[in-house]
Amino acid sequence: MRVAVVHDWLVTYAGAEKVLEQILKVYPEADLFSIIDFIEKSRRGFILNKPVKTSFIQKWPKAKTKYRNYLPLMPLAIEQFDLSKYDLIISSSHAVAKAVLTGPDQLHISYIHSPIRYAWDLQHQYLRESGLNKGIKGWVAKYLLHRIRKWDVGTANRVDLYVANSNFIKRRIDKVYRRVSSVIFPPVSVEDFELCTEKDDFFLTASRMVPYKKMDLIVKAFTRMPDKKLKVIGTGPDFKKIEKIAKGYSNIELMGYQKFTVLQDHMKKARAFVFAAEEDFGITPVEAQACGTPVIAFGKGGVLDTVVDGKTGVLYEDQTVDSLTNAIGRFENISTTLKPGGIREHSLQFSNEIFREKFENFVEKEFNEFREAL
Repeated sequence: MRVAVVHDWLVTYAGAEKVLEQILKVYPEADLFSIIDFIEKSRRGFILNKPVKTSFIQKWPKAKTKYRNYLPLMPLAIEQFDLSKYDLIISSSHAVAKAVLTGPDQLHISYIHSPIRYAWDLQHQYLRESGLNKGIKGWVAKYLLHRIRKWDVGTANRVDLYVANSNFIKRRIDKVYRRVSSVIFPPVSVEDFELCTEKDDFFLTASRMVPYKKMDLIVKAFTRMPDKKLKVIGTGPDFKKIEKIAKGYSNIELMGYQKFTVLQDHMKKARAFVFAAEEDFGITPVEAQACGTPVIAFGKGGVLDTVVDGKTGVLYEDQTVDSLTNAIGRFENISTTLKPGGIREHSLQFSNEIFREKFENFVEKEFNEFREAL
């Protein structure tokens, strides 16, 4: 079986790349394609140090840092990959990878991290945060996103089988593409986190400080609860804004960027991990649970698959300070019933090993049925 794996772009090692890493471990002989590849030589272990076949955008000016500016050309770029010699094509897509061209004798399975977020339901948020919600540049951006949406829907049937990373994304796929999908949760390196049954007297939140993560909401909530200590790990564009909110509150500690080992240690020792974003899946709540640490999370998006209300944490209904403070009060009332060992056990279903097993079984079954039908 000749296999090609197609990824949107390779510029960092984040959630989508962790999925790609595990797919390549299942199919180590696969050839890898990507619009661009700027992964440093010392960090290429997650793609098994494979050579990557890239598009014409790879050689264009500032493609390494301004690659998103080439989004209008990415539909053309992804369609230039010649995959005609492969039996199985697996795309790992949150933008354009799902739209590669394949033939009737080839099976194309697409693992969807999300339909293009900034072109669909998050368009208005994206335009506001980018300063593109008004003016001539704004109208140009809106028109280009309109064209991207038309193309995205028009290419939906290039995929034979869709796999969603959560039930939340399964609903997005149905809404946008009107296609049925299977759910296979993304891999989380739960083995990198240790169970800790003795907790210290602080709450933890950790994230890149960008608007949709709602880190300001969490900090505001703790300004109302001076008897509860909050530690905040992370940096980003919103850091100064959050610093102003926390100023004068001795119960709130902004730690900025920290090494992974520091994050691990704090996740182990925290009374609870606080989360306010609406994520497609959300890896950090699973990592916290792998430490036996309960999660207090906004109850929408991927956390509905990963956090069990009343058993591994507490979910709250609204992205508001009042809703979060009420959830923390509820957590205080039930905290003794949230057992670290049980929380850790729950997290293990999201391990790398289980992802590989489920993904390989799914692909093998579907490929065999596909070949028999030819």
